[in-house]
Amino acid sequence: MSATDVANRFYAAFAAHDGATMAACYAPDATFADPVFPGLDARRAGAMWRMLCERGGANLVVTHRIVSTEGDRVIVRWDADYPFKGGGSGPGRPVHNEITATIDVRDGYIARHVDEFDFWRWSRQALGLPGVVLGWSGYLRAKVQATAGEQLDRWVAKNVSR
Repeated sequence: MSATDVANRFYAAFAAHDGATMAACYAPDATFADPVFPGLDARRAGAMWRMLCERGGANLVVTHRIVSTEGDRVIVRWDADYPFKGGGSGPGRPVHNEITATIDVRDGYIARHVDEFDFWRWSRQALGLPGVVLGWSGYLRAKVQATAGEQLDRWVAKNVSR
């Protein structure tokens, strides 16, 4: 399977809210990183996608396009539209996030996946005034990363048999 085929399979699964298929796209020793979830291994990356698909439900809309492919590396531009609830109840704040993914493929599986997006832009949408005021700061990024990591830990503990 080519790098392009793997990326298209991964993002088609994301658009269909199929976190299990997304997780199955990773090699056992794969790594993932983005501004909110830095330094995940394959198991936690798969769990993160499953959690995000479950939480996003029908309100999560994902589109993607392949920007370039060179050998086993593919660059993907993907957009996510969803309400960010931040652990609270209610309808959530509308977010449109524009992400660039660099995906390295080995033997038909994702070996390395790095997502990049403008954290300040995201935080202004997702967090409102705190994101506007502190979204540029390392303090807020560290706080968001810690909270996201704790949420992932709780989700994994609750859903480990899935």
